Amino acid sequence: MTSLLWFRRDLRLADNPALTEALRVDPVIPVYIHDPEAGGDWPEGSASRWWLHHSLQALDRSLGKLGSRLIVRRGPALSCLKQLVAETGARRVFWNRRYEPSSLACDSHIEQKLQGLGLSVETFNSALLYEPWQITRAGKLPYKVFTPYWKALQAAGLDQPLLSAPSLMPPVASSIASLPIETLELLPKIPWDGGLREHWQPGESGALARLETFLATTLAEYGTLRDRPDRAGVSRLSPHLHFGEIGPRQIVQAVHASAPFPASAECYLRQLVWREFAHHLLYHFPHTPTQALNERFGDFPWAEVDRVRLAAWQRGETGIPFVDAGMRELWRTGWMHNRVRMVTASLLTKNLRYPWLVGARWFWDTLVDAGLANNTLGWQWVAGCGADAAPYFRIFNPVLQGERFDPEGAYVRHWLPELASLPANWIHRPWLWMASPTMLQKAGVCLGQNYPLPIVDLKHSREHALAAFASLKRFQET
Repeated sequence: MTSLLWFRRDLRLADNPALTEALRVDPVIPVYIHDPEAGGDWPEGSASRWWLHHSLQALDRSLGKLGSRLIVRRGPALSCLKQLVAETGARRVFWNRRYEPSSLACDSHIEQKLQGLGLSVETFNSALLYEPWQITRAGKLPYKVFTPYWKALQAAGLDQPLLSAPSLMPPVASSIASLPIETLELLPKIPWDGGLREHWQPGESGALARLETFLATTLAEYGTLRDRPDRAGVSRLSPHLHFGEIGPRQIVQAVHASAPFPASAECYLRQLVWREFAHHLLYHFPHTPTQALNERFGDFPWAEVDRVRLAAWQRGETGIPFVDAGMRELWRTGWMHNRVRMVTASLLTKNLRYPWLVGARWFWDTLVDAGLANNTLGWQWVAGCGADAAPYFRIFNPVLQGERFDPEGAYVRHWLPELASLPANWIHRPWLWMASPTMLQKAGVCLGQNYPLPIVDLKHSREHALAAFASLKRFQET
């Protein structure tokens, strides 16, 4: 008897419960089905599609080394699975669960239809430490604040046993057709992906290598350097986690094995659990990708979006160096440091007062780690309308943030070479030095020409944002 193993966001061989159980039962045919429509309102963004292409290639190579291969199909998942069942005579289908609202609905429908055909369907958790419904408050109520959720998850236990990768897999008959991965057309038609190729190695081996580097070089100082975009202070494992090239159980065990750094280990694992919290919220509040969790924000006076200003924010041409550096890092590499994500999002939602969903859509298309749960949580947190949100009066000052977390200006100089010659005490606020044009000219900076003037007055826009939030607060109290 044969089983189908349906790969989705679990593109790895180690600690893959669906793979382990499928191999225990029957000869296995690994399958990937490209079904863009299954994403609903959130199909894969451009950067994610790039990563997926290379991750699928890496998975196919890994399977090949074990004697197997990846069968790739394109179309509605249910139709493809039924066709594969007819071709192979498979009687069982295994997959690891996903938790986006559209995925949950799609999976439930497919499971029912396959079972109606007499097939056995078994599903597993490979993406999270705990299912979103397992960690709840009294009365099975969901958490809306991170700290008690973190404590509850700690009490349940972070360490869990791992499953080994197989050392050998049964061959897949040559008669079973597979599409070349290139025919999925995941790569950009215009070659803008040079920066992604330069900075990332998609695939399970790339994930494990990055984890090893993080443990050896960065974990010890994580607690003090994690907010510094000018330093190599974070793991950069987020895209590997998003595509399931590594799982959280593997990371927890590896971090706990780094015994000399218990304080840094706990600090890092707390950040990892924010990802769990994001999935918890998305599961319990499935409307939040497009609507604020705090329903009272339905009356918030967002500003009308100015397309010119929005384009300046997207391109990293706001005239505010710390923000521009982050947006250019995003465009070049498909990733942005978390501290800078908060600052850039604050400028959009607080200073420009544009709806948070405008920024969430842009990040969705440009981030290689664009997960619906994390993206939604992050944007609503900064905008002040989500769970455990930043207080409405918390408006990140990008100048002060830059001076604090990029004190020598190294991060800005790297991504904004036109400002590279400015001294550290000028580089985060060059417009304040327009009274000294000679000094700016010596540094090769001509504001308004080779670097823009700010598109928004930080002081006045902050006052306007506070007034808007205060009016909402007064409305809530009446």
